[in-house]
Amino acid sequence: MHKIISNTTPIITLLTISKLELLKELYGKIIIPQGVFEEIEEGKKKDYYTDLSAIDWIEIKSITDREPLKYISDLDKGEAEVIVLANELKADLLIIDEKAGREYANHFNLKLTGTIGVLLKSKELGLINKIKPLLHTMKENGIWLNHKFIDKVLKIANK
Repeated sequence: MHKIISNTTPIITLLTISKLELLKELYGKIIIPQGVFEEIEEGKKKDYYTDLSAIDWIEIKSITDREPLKYISDLDKGEAEVIVLANELKADLLIIDEKAGREYANHFNLKLTGTIGVLLKSKELGLINKIKPLLHTMKENGIWLNHKFIDKVLKIANK
């Protein structure tokens, strides 16, 4: 079974657009580090909040070795733990959106995708019909997306 690890932002973004189940449909199961779970738990009062510990296809896992965290201290807790856990588990894929986290992941030669990659793959496989309304909802929910990037995504997805 593939080891897919997700950071906080993709999960929150998918929750805000009511598409968290795409992760299950695409990957069967995902793993999140304890730090990501804790970050999501901080949003218990948010409309989108979902208790991830109650979802059977999401595994919450603690990192084994905390030592590497001190070398990536410029990342937030969730991002740092995602990078460490991905290395510990020899993850097949890391779902992360933040630029700094992606740079570290590239440094460790981890295979990456982000929220938009999840949406594009879902569209390609017929799990969703259109990306444009989802991007619109993301923007309405305060997620900043560059207009040129949106145009590029829509061109790839054929709307």
